[in-house]
Amino acid sequence: QLQASGGGLVQAGGSLRLSCAASGRTFGSYAMGWFRQAPGKEREFVAAISWRGEYTYYSDSVKGRFTISRDNAKNTVYLQMNSLKPEDTADYYCAASEHLGYYQYEYRYWGQGTEVTVSS
Repeated sequence: QLQASGGGLVQAGGSLRLSCAASGRTFGSYAMGWFRQAPGKEREFVAAISWRGEYTYYSDSVKGRFTISRDNAKNTVYLQMNSLKPEDTADYYCAASEHLGYYQYEYRYWGQGTEVTVSS
């Protein structure tokens, strides 16, 4: 089970850190990803990290502003979001995959979303 948290309301230019805690299973050997779904839009890839953390992927829209990291000892993945923009407003989901990838179909386990709202 994956539990995402840390969402909230923030002004443009602000920061938030999302967390995704795993329970019931050790996700230390899984790649982890963050996806988001804005109102009226399809869910899209945000960032992903390999199981040891040595490789990371980012979408072009968040590169340079967001940082994904993980602490396998705590079975937790983080998404540090800086310089937030109104267009970052969405429900953010964490997911686990047996290999690092960009596509939703590659991720077998999904958490519930945490809502992020960025006001202008």
